Amino acid sequence: MTETFIKLSTINPDVSESWNKAAISFDIDWACDQVLADTIDLVESFEIRATWFVTHNTPLLQRLRGNPNFELGIHPNFNFLLNGDFRNGKTSEDVVNRLMDIAPEAKVVRSHSLTQSTNLLQIFLDKGLTHDANHFIPEQTEIEIKPWRLWTGLVKVPHFWEDDIACLCNDNTPMPELIKRPGLRVFNFHPIHVFLNTENLERYESTRPIHRAPTELIQQRFTGIGARSQLLQLLTEEAAQI
Repeated sequence: MTETFIKLSTINPDVSESWNKAAISFDIDWACDQVLADTIDLVESFEIRATWFVTHNTPLLQRLRGNPNFELGIHPNFNFLLNGDFRNGKTSEDVVNRLMDIAPEAKVVRSHSLTQSTNLLQIFLDKGLTHDANHFIPEQTEIEIKPWRLWTGLVKVPHFWEDDIACLCNDNTPMPELIKRPGLRVFNFHPIHVFLNTENLERYESTRPIHRAPTELIQQRFTGIGARSQLLQLLTEEAAQI
């Protein structure tokens, strides 16, 4: 197993050796089991550490828990609540509690749509979460990223690359180049984009009706440079052993 990649919960802002590295995370985003399993298979074959942000209950969570290289975080969706829809709970705390019941061991949180506020930060802390991953600082800024500790003690862990944003920006910067940058380098993927090898969001949107039909969906997988090939660049020994 390569020592390059780290779990997000192990980051200590006061110890540069704990964060001057690369990390891979996944927002599960309600992917069906076959799509999620495809990404797990891929990552497990390289025996690297990763953080998985949970959106729903699935038997595959037990598989993720069983791998010591992996950790579970939560990925609460506050969008419905903000729109007056109470399907995920009537309060922000309800939304968080729902996922903490599914993944009570979670120490890391990244909200869907990166929703955050001072109130949410306090809720996260009260629920025993230690690391918040709700800041995105695009790699195009070339800012050397560092984690920091909030007034509450909660640790902020920004990410600098995300597959759907790469699609929007048409960003094909080689992963080996990005992983060699100084500072904290957190890459974020989504299993649906890994499965499709998404290169633009038109492919993702046009296949929405078959996102839960993997035998049909795989026929739409892109064969060029996309999310899957970019993940594979990160997972290869050449890219990982800096």
